[in-house]
Amino acid sequence: MSTLRLASGPDGPAALRPLIATVLHALEDGGRARGGPLPAGGPHTTTRRLRDAAGDILPPHGHPDALHTLVHALAEGAADPAHPHCAAHLHCPPLAVATAADLAASALNPSLDSWDQAPAASALETLVTDTLAAEIYPHTPIDGTPPPDALITTGGTEANQLALLLARETHGPVQLVCGAAAHHSLHRATWLLGLPTPITLPTPTGTLDPTALHHTLTRLHGTPLLVAATAGTTDAGHIDPLPEIADLTTHHGARLHIDAAYGGALLLSERHRPLLTGLDRAHTVTLDLHKLGWQPIAAGLLAARDPHDLHPLRHHTDYLNADDDTHAGLPDLLGRSPRTTRRADVLKIAVTLKTLGRTGLAALIDQVCAAAQHLATLVEAHPRLELHAPPTISTVLFRPTGAPDTTVAHLRRTLLHEGRAVLGRATLDNRLWLKATLLNPHTRPADLAALLDLVEGHTPR
Repeated sequence: MSTLRLASGPDGPAALRPLIATVLHALEDGGRARGGPLPAGGPHTTTRRLRDAAGDILPPHGHPDALHTLVHALAEGAADPAHPHCAAHLHCPPLAVATAADLAASALNPSLDSWDQAPAASALETLVTDTLAAEIYPHTPIDGTPPPDALITTGGTEANQLALLLARETHGPVQLVCGAAAHHSLHRATWLLGLPTPITLPTPTGTLDPTALHHTLTRLHGTPLLVAATAGTTDAGHIDPLPEIADLTTHHGARLHIDAAYGGALLLSERHRPLLTGLDRAHTVTLDLHKLGWQPIAAGLLAARDPHDLHPLRHHTDYLNADDDTHAGLPDLLGRSPRTTRRADVLKIAVTLKTLGRTGLAALIDQVCAAAQHLATLVEAHPRLELHAPPTISTVLFRPTGAPDTTVAHLRRTLLHEGRAVLGRATLDNRLWLKATLLNPHTRPADLAALLDLVEGHTPR
């Protein structure tokens, strides 16, 4: 049976070719049936439609059209991040070349827990992590200091958890100090790792205040400390004052982690790189390329200035990294992640870096940042809309002028229910704001104007 053919091996490409054509047709048909940025009707309607299409998901006998049926149903019921009015979250439309590379990784199915399961993939991962670590920590090591290193992760959450784990293993039960706008994964990580409850500093301006941080670190003198700064907050895209925070952590002997899951890719843009001045002074840095890097999920990274900080991840099990194999030159991969089985997420990252190069990626970054600036200008000029603040990266917060929070929340849900637009929400200054996170480099000024027309048209007068 054709459905029993394998994706790899000498017959793999021939087996995949007609199936890929089926998938592409189903994506086209499903997207056309959806007709907008997300399905209309809300959760109940979407669930019913999906269940009707899927039917018995484990029938007595297989269904030959299952691939087309389910891909069509998923596409019809998807929130499409490539639609210019799908702009709620840090959820990017992936590049076609990265998606094609991801197919190759799935077909070959290397598992990066031992070299004999992923010979080339492990070498490629080393090449990519060395390159990106040097991008984050660009200074040439001196006095025999080893070069920085990085690990591939499933995203910012895993990277942040690893940063706290490594801090704990290096310094003991560290006290985390962060701002109120820090990502929730940092708080979750302290719970998972049995660390003290984080000290969360108010961020009335949206960023971590160096004066408040100084007072807190002074009060905690003698305690092992980890300060987490953010380069690209989830709510508004703000970047903490990294140089001042780095100065304070050095002065107080605290460890510094910078969560640059959103903003870290700005390093690739000559225009926006200065926003990240001070990033290289962190002990560890989180980067997430399925945000401002246009990768299919997942594509995260944790970089470490001192590669010795990664040593606690080293573990031994004879069937994967036997001592005699390691001594004979087979690379030991278990210290590259707390996970055992790992897919080759590095391939799509490598293909993207190589295909677009620095200038190509910088052009995409500059384009979405410019789109955010344009949207902010449109909001400022609009007589019935209010802008929270000029965007730092590509996130714009706005709301109908004078509307109560209940109206803002209802407006957002109405747009979702009708399938017209996907806007996020953020509470700042004790008010609820609509959030547009622009990650689609193909979004045009007319798309942004139409989005504001939708908001105005759904705002009660």
